[in-house]
Parts: sequence; C-alpha cells; structure tokens
Amino acid sequence: MQNDYMIFKLSETIKTTSRIDKELFTKFGVKRGLRNEDHSGVLVGLSKIGDVVGYEKDAEGKLIAIPGKLVYRGIDVVDLALGIQGEDRLGFEETAYLLLSGYLPDAEELKTFHEILYSCMPLEHKATMNILDLEGSNIMNILARSVLEMYTFDPNPDSISRENLMRQSLDLIAKFPTIIAYAYNIYRHSQQGRSLHIRHPNEDMSIAENFLFMMKGPNNYTKLDVKILDLMLILHAEHGGGNNSTFTVRVTSSSHTDTYSSIAAGIGSLKGPLHGGANIEVNAMFEHLKGVIKNWKDVKEIDAYLTRMLNKDAYNKSGLIYGIGHAVYTVSDPRAILLKEMAREMAKEKGLEKELAFMELVEERAVNAFMNFKGSDINKQVCANVDFYSGFVYEAIGLPKEVFTPLFAMSRIVGWCSHRMEELNFSGRRIIRPAYKNVGEKQSFIPLNKR
Repeated sequence: MQNDYMIFKLSETIKTTSRIDKELFTKFGVKRGLRNEDHSGVLVGLSKIGDVVGYEKDAEGKLIAIPGKLVYRGIDVVDLALGIQGEDRLGFEETAYLLLSGYLPDAEELKTFHEILYSCMPLEHKATMNILDLEGSNIMNILARSVLEMYTFDPNPDSISRENLMRQSLDLIAKFPTIIAYAYNIYRHSQQGRSLHIRHPNEDMSIAENFLFMMKGPNNYTKLDVKILDLMLILHAEHGGGNNSTFTVRVTSSSHTDTYSSIAAGIGSLKGPLHGGANIEVNAMFEHLKGVIKNWKDVKEIDAYLTRMLNKDAYNKSGLIYGIGHAVYTVSDPRAILLKEMAREMAKEKGLEKELAFMELVEERAVNAFMNFKGSDINKQVCANVDFYSGFVYEAIGLPKEVFTPLFAMSRIVGWCSHRMEELNFSGRRIIRPAYKNVGEKQSFIPLNKR
C-alpha cells in the first residue's frame, strides 16, 4: 500500500515537472517534433534511398501542396508497382534488391537473390524453440525479442563492414516472415486452443506467398490474396529517412551499435499507434462506424457523426479520424490510391463491395469534415493515408489483426536495413546528437535535515 502511494505521489510530479509551455518553442526557435512551422520536416540528413514528396515551392518560394509522390532510388513507386503488375508477376523481392543496391536487378540477379532469401528463411531449431517459449498476443514484442536473440546465432554480430551488413540485412528480410508466422501460430495454439501448425517455407514461393502459406496452410488463399499482399509489401518497404522508425534505426546505427539492437529499436518505434500501429486503429474505428451508422449511404448521417468525432464527442473522443491525414502527404497518398484500386478487385472476389463502398464514402466525407473543421488553410489539407485501406485488405485476405503491424515491419525491414547501411557508410560516421534547450528553473541544494 505504501509503495502504491509513493508511485502515485511520484507520478503526480510529472504534471508540473514535465510541463513545457508551447510559447517557449517559438521563443527559442525550437522545431517541435523536428517539424517546421509550415509542417514540413526539418532537414537533418542526406539520403539516396527514398523520397517522400507532398509539397513543392512556387515561383515565390512558398510551399504548395501537390499530389503525393513516393520514390524508391529515383523510381516512382507507382511506376514500379504498375510496371511489375503489368508483367503479371510479383515484385517485393525486386523492390528489396532495388532499395538495398540502388538499381533494378536483371533476371539472373533476381533469381540468385531469391535463392539467397529462401536459403535464409528457415529458422534454426533453437530459434524456433525460443519462439515457442515467447507466448503472447503482441507479435511485435516477440519479433523484437527474436531479433535480439539472432545476435547470439550470428558468428560475426558486431562487424559493420559492408559485406557483413548486407549479409545480416538479407538474413533479417528473409526471417521476418517466418518469425511472425510462427509467433502467431504459437499464440493461436496457446490462447485459442487451436492445433499447432509449424509450416516450413517453400523454395518455389515468393515471400508474400510463403507468408500466407505459413500462416494459413495450402489451398487457403487465392492468387489475388498473394498479389495484393505483395503490393502491400512493396508500398510499405520504404518511406524516407525521416519516418519515426527509420530515423530510430539511423540514430541507433550512428552509435555503431550492432544490427540486431538497431533493428529491435526500429520495431519498438513502429509498434506505436501513431506509426505502424495505426492500421489497427483504423480497423477498430470502422468496426465501430459500421455499427453506429444506420444507413451506410446517408451522407448527412455520416457527416454528422464524423463531425462529432472531430469535436471529441464520439467514438474514443480523441478528436481523430484514423487513416485520415499524413505528416507529408496532403492532396493524396500514392500508396492509398494504388491500394484502393486493388481493394476493389478484392471486394469483388470476397463479396465485400458494400463494405468497401462505405469505406470510400467515409474517406470522402472525412476529408470534407476535416477541411470544414480546420478551415481552408492549405497546410491543413488532408487525404487518406495507406493505413485507411490496409486493415480492410488484410481482413479480406483472412489475416488476423495481431499480424497487421508485424506485416508493416516485415516490409519496412528493407528500408531500415538500407538506411542503416547508408548511415554507416556515407554519413560521415558522426553520432546523431541533436540539442535540447533546457528551460527548467534553477534550484539550490537543501540539506536533508532541512527539507
């Protein structure tokens, strides 16, 4: 009881000791969240890997919002995705090769790359047994702990030579699907009383299909399921060095820590509901909306409820409409546009056309409601982000919510590894160490017997 009181008493001090007036940020010219006044990101580094574009400067040098662009190594991700689909094949492995190396592979290079990844996919027996001991519903935590354990199986874990970094990167990219699938199947067995199925990767399958095979078993997924999951992996593979988890990887890498510690830190960052965990929030929000909105086609009813949400008077009273808005994209998120097109195909195959039509109407009305709520300031313009439709797609494929965010990590590990290698080999080998302005009040030491 006394311990509980002390914890409460100490926690109450946070109200005052951690409070900083917003005006002080302006007074000292501090960029909150490393964001400029116009909401653009503060430049903190240089990169050749990915580019996230939501604004451009007009003739007067003022930033104006434009349709969003995502670029991988100089190639527009829309061109990449549509080009691969136009050849009726899968492309996540090719995307990984591009991001890691800087160029597109030829047929022979891609074949060898696939063979290397497959050879790395199986887990050592001891690693599998360790996952068996890590029971729990939070697959992200199990993934992080499994990554840290990979350090113990690595014959050269601390070397930051280019060859060693690439070897570790390929091993991580290959093993993430296996770890996630095993961890979920073990959770389902222990918590839900289901039979335990540990299916080993198949050398003739892509990473996308291998994941569905290990999760669901043979004949329990369609060609379209594989195709759209492959697209999801392509779209989530990289998003510039400034996104929270990639920046975390670059910061930790700058200290020359080992690859596994750095990647585990990235996983911890991605887990947050304001980052990779947002897709789960969108999914939960739509389950709520489908229940409280009586007529899924009634614009007035939808507008009224969304306005209540923005006014913190409905749903979870956070004032947020999940899946709407992005730190960089304003007019449109190219990932969401691509995903929505394929979601329409999936809705037809799965008989979910009414649900998707409702989502599309909510998207339209949510953007309108937000603009009316915030006013016409161009910097407040918003669009649906990739999370808006990702939960719908995952559910349609038949994947459980427990793996939604781990799937994000399964893709983004490619970007993390690419940025880690760039940080350690290009960025001058300086530890990232920004400054904070101390605005605390001065105090004098008082002897213990006089306090």
